Amino acid sequence: MAATRYYGTGRRKKSIARVYLMPGTGKITINKRDIDEYLGLETLKLLVRQPLVATDNVDKFDVMVNVRGGGFTGQAGAIRHGISRALLQADADYRPILKKAGYLTRDPRMKERKKYGLKAARRAPQFSKR
Repeated sequence: MAATRYYGTGRRKKSIARVYLMPGTGKITINKRDIDEYLGLETLKLLVRQPLVATDNVDKFDVMVNVRGGGFTGQAGAIRHGISRALLQADADYRPILKKAGYLTRDPRMKERKKYGLKAARRAPQFSKR
């Protein structure tokens, strides 16, 4: 096990990501699979790498992530949040950069609950005059 490991928890919607940063070459592993294998969309891969790019740490840290819950987009957002928090543990000087970009803010938007009398949160049954 590596001597220096920085930890950060990221959350978005129903997803929770446990992120570990270790000095390395820039390899990102999500649930024991490579990032290219785990996340299909290129935009989600960019989303995950944003905090590393903003702080110029793309090839300085290996990222190991355990993520569960939600869909791929929510998981990618949770991973980004976790990486940002772990980078703060690595070096507190990154705080203004990450804060300005909005990576430290936990996205509060959640799924709205279904209401009785409706088919979904706001979707009403089809209306017919006769």
